[in-house]
Amino acid sequence: MAQVSRKIGWEIVKKTFLPVIVFAILSGAYIFYKLRIASQISPEAYQNLKKYIVSVFILAVCFIVQRIAGAILEWYKANIAVKTRTRLDDRLVPIFRRTVKVFIWVIGILSILPLYGVNISALIATLGVGSLAIALAAQDTIANVIAGFLIMGDAPFTEGDKIKIPSGEIVEVLDIGVRRSKFLSEDKAIIIVPNLDLSKSKIVNYTYNKGQSK
Repeated sequence: MAQVSRKIGWEIVKKTFLPVIVFAILSGAYIFYKLRIASQISPEAYQNLKKYIVSVFILAVCFIVQRIAGAILEWYKANIAVKTRTRLDDRLVPIFRRTVKVFIWVIGILSILPLYGVNISALIATLGVGSLAIALAAQDTIANVIAGFLIMGDAPFTEGDKIKIPSGEIVEVLDIGVRRSKFLSEDKAIIIVPNLDLSKSKIVNYTYNKGQSK
């Protein structure tokens, strides 16, 4: 456990070294500004300069948090995901990393906009309505992705297992995908089945007990 913690810590240090240096320089510049400059400029100029400084600090924090999250996910991909039997997590890590990156920067931008007099309430409402519309339009895709997570978590079958799928065919599991899974039939045909169909149907696994005994 200690070795794992050290590896994660080292990855975080490597990823965040430059952003932290930049943040330290900005902090020093802000202290210098407060001590030497702030008292010598007009209140209007002070307010304008203050919002620019706060904006830069928020962007710097977003950059640091992004790098920390990226370091943790990169470590997981290199040390955990490659050792699992399924390749689902290998595919999900890059998607999750991009999602986290977008989420961090959206939060950062929403934090900066009020400094410039932008009312973000209407913007958040618009984003909420847009997200709802997208979710409704892609509900089948979302359901299949969630089913993929459930299959990976419950592990009713893994790659290489011999199973009977809902259609009644006996197949070999080739790949558990994000939305759909691939199987090889006895006549060497590739069968692609949505994960939702697999998660809500009866699956007969002929090699499950053999895998458990290893």
